[in-house]
Amino acid sequence: MPAKNELSRRRYEKLVDRLESLMRAALKPQYEGYLGQLVLDSNDLAEMGDLKDVRQAAREAGQRLGWKTATRLVGGRLFVLDERSVPEHIEALAEDETAAAMDRARRDGRRPRLL
Repeated sequence: MPAKNELSRRRYEKLVDRLESLMRAALKPQYEGYLGQLVLDSNDLAEMGDLKDVRQAAREAGQRLGWKTATRLVGGRLFVLDERSVPEHIEALAEDETAAAMDRARRDGRRPRLL
């Protein structure tokens, strides 16, 4: 039986490493490590294993990144979020980028369509 426990432990560590890599890749450099989020769809979750283990591994990966990690399951998707307080200058930058993206979407949505 010890071999199974060792195998489970190694599988779990690989899952933590994989989630940490995905979470790190999702970070925007200009936000200096804040405002992290990762969304795993049902296919990702099925591939990764038991939901309880994925959530626990995501929290551990978040700790490695310095996150205050929260997980939320919504409509078959697992949201992994960094819920730390965000410094004002990063929050302002994120707000400006969001407003600019909304302006672009609104402007692009009003373009005349060619038939």
